[in-house]
Amino acid sequence: MSNRWGIPKEVEMIVLQRDLSCVYCGISFTDKDGNRRTRRTWEHIINDIRINGIENIAVCCGSCNASKGNKKLEDWLKSKYCETKRITKESISDVVKKHLAETTTA
Repeated sequence: MSNRWGIPKEVEMIVLQRDLSCVYCGISFTDKDGNRRTRRTWEHIINDIRINGIENIAVCCGSCNASKGNKKLEDWLKSKYCETKRITKESISDVVKKHLAETTTA
């Protein structure tokens, strides 16, 4: 999986080892079968491509990435998509929970 977002190689390696399933819905990735919805994609938790550290870069499925788009995480978690997929503040991965905790206390 390569990136065009300027994510440093060392960050890529750490994130790929950390995020073994979608950080939002938890689905296992299926990169080989061509299914765009379940393929692995790069995610900037804060929608700013200049923030490329391990605390902001994650891996999520194509479906969640397309749904979230440029929405703020807090707003997206209230969406019909998240409701339907049962994605909540409690069900997301730890890296995303950490970001959410930091934005609610800031």
